[in-house]
Amino acid sequence: MLKEIIDKVLMGKRLSFDEAYKLYLKASFYELGDLANFIRKKKHPENIVTYVVDRNINYSNICVCGCKFCAFFKSPGEDGGYVLSFDELDKKIQETLELGGTQILLQGGHHPDLKLEFYENMLSHIKEKFPTIHIHGFSPPEIVHFSKLNNLSIKEVIKRLIAAGLDSIPGGGAEILVDRVRHKVSPNKCSATEWLDVMDTAHNLGLKTTATMMFGHVETMEDRILHLIRLRDLQDKTRGFTAFIPWGFQPDNTRIKARKITSVEYLRLLAISRIVLDNFDNIQVSWVTMGPEIAQLALFFGGNDFGSTMIEENVVAATGVRFRLSIEEIERYISEAGFEPRQRRMDYTLIS
Repeated sequence: MLKEIIDKVLMGKRLSFDEAYKLYLKASFYELGDLANFIRKKKHPENIVTYVVDRNINYSNICVCGCKFCAFFKSPGEDGGYVLSFDELDKKIQETLELGGTQILLQGGHHPDLKLEFYENMLSHIKEKFPTIHIHGFSPPEIVHFSKLNNLSIKEVIKRLIAAGLDSIPGGGAEILVDRVRHKVSPNKCSATEWLDVMDTAHNLGLKTTATMMFGHVETMEDRILHLIRLRDLQDKTRGFTAFIPWGFQPDNTRIKARKITSVEYLRLLAISRIVLDNFDNIQVSWVTMGPEIAQLALFFGGNDFGSTMIEENVVAATGVRFRLSIEEIERYISEAGFEPRQRRMDYTLIS
């Protein structure tokens, strides 16, 4: 039966949930890697590995969600909580541009007091001062929070954010798209259906988005496959996802007791993602959580994008994991793996 599933992959045929789960569970490490590498080569015969130069800007760390996996947030009124001023934003964006950056990843906590006008003003300010910067901002849970706080529909919230300057939406907050899991690790965050609805709405309004998975906490292997199938189903409908980005949960300084995933576990998940997500062109590796050497190896387990230079990153760093890479280092890791490094934009168009 396993050979039949492998043959089906090699023939370019789509796997069902049961087939994908059996392959993930039973195939050897090398079989999964070979299959994922085979698919990546078919999708990307040009032998290019891309990366983006951007900065993660967390406009606020004040959050009412209290997710058990987050070591970054502060509760309202807690010492250390902040909301960035526009002057602080300007300095971060100016530095990003000076370092060759093309976009910012703009995300924050679920602040209980900031109305939608605050975010509209922030976007308008950024676009007026830095018209060339691409704003990749506000994950689905944030947009659901804006919707409920302002008593507006998801569609109206996204339309207003687009009008103010939003260019695309990151895939954060997906964690695992199974509500049983979400109720355990992030009970105050949006449901799996709400996450998917935000992305569906955004795609229909013309925005491109990414999709993510945070794995290795309380989910099962079946949950991981179901997550992939749900993303694949929405991609069939909208074709709005530009990339999939999985990363392993980092347990230190959080309220979830879990061991760190191994490199083999990460690479197996990356490989099965490339195999199941047959309608996703791009799979991003995670040097931020796994380190650059494992990310380099992941280019042979389905990955074709090295992610971001992460001029600034705070959320993963709050767990004690602090990998940092320059443009030159990213290009060196890509080149040493035998690929041509190319800088890209959010939509995966290449920069000369």
